[in-house]
Amino acid sequence: MPIDWLQPAGIRLLDQTLLPDREVYLELRTVESVAEAIRALRVRGAPLIGIAAAMGVALAAAAEAAAHERVKGAIAMLGATRPTAVNLHWALRRMERRADAVTNPGDLPGALRAEAQAIWDEDRAMCERIGRYGAALIPADATVMTVCNAGVLATGGMGTALAPVYTLLAAGRAPKVVAPETRPLLQGSRLTAWELSRAGVACTVITDGMVASRLRLGDVACVLAGADRIAANGDVANKIGTYTLALAARAHGVPVYVLAPTSTIDPATPDGAGIPIEERAPQEVTGWRGVRAAPDGVGAWNPAFDVTPAELITAIVTDRGVLAPRDVTRAID
Repeated sequence: MPIDWLQPAGIRLLDQTLLPDREVYLELRTVESVAEAIRALRVRGAPLIGIAAAMGVALAAAAEAAAHERVKGAIAMLGATRPTAVNLHWALRRMERRADAVTNPGDLPGALRAEAQAIWDEDRAMCERIGRYGAALIPADATVMTVCNAGVLATGGMGTALAPVYTLLAAGRAPKVVAPETRPLLQGSRLTAWELSRAGVACTVITDGMVASRLRLGDVACVLAGADRIAANGDVANKIGTYTLALAARAHGVPVYVLAPTSTIDPATPDGAGIPIEERAPQEVTGWRGVRAAPDGVGAWNPAFDVTPAELITAIVTDRGVLAPRDVTRAID
């Protein structure tokens, strides 16, 4: 479990930056430490970021002499950590509405902890529904390709893009996964391969530059991708490399399924051009864990996400069903 409560007030968090070398759990007891964990990708994955942020707001409310002003400040601090993932801001708005409904400051800690727990519980149930809907699209023992990590480590449950894999596994089937390493932080080779191997799922790691050649072999049944934000027209922002993978899949006649909870759909953003794309430090590209790989003085462009146009996506699988990209807002009507 990548996240849990600590008593009387705190969060136990798996530091994903250290995987697969070390499995280290952090004890976070302040909203500042939660914000740092989100910003530094110690916790990542759009749904899990939302859950962690909600729990961080609850921590702020549990602090001594906490009041509505402290909660508002915590929401602002957490909201500034990652701009692209809509689940973060969805969860924070929900926590803010719950706080606004509490008139007695003494009731804030309990009310906000209960709301954060509800967000987590609902995400777990949403993952299970996504898994059932997605599994129906995949031949039982097929090989699928994914990108980044959208499994147990990225959500409050079994995952989004990987949920159909776990659903098929639980039904006694034997799905297989090809995982591009996902540069620059290797969420595919470090995280997806780690959690799949622990679950007993056959997994093959490839470099990002190998996706077209791997799809050309003809044995990959479909591509499964998560989403950090889905625009109203069905354009999808996901980890950098998703657009490349979708283009290669289209060229080889391989269907692309985006799997995400309805909280990832942003009807206020008409299309992908309106999605803010986070740019991260160039050092993530020019080196790895403090060891420089590029020559001194060479810069890097490091967008954390790209946008895959709706026309490259076969279907979007939500917890409310499977939809054509153009119809995605029906899931929240």
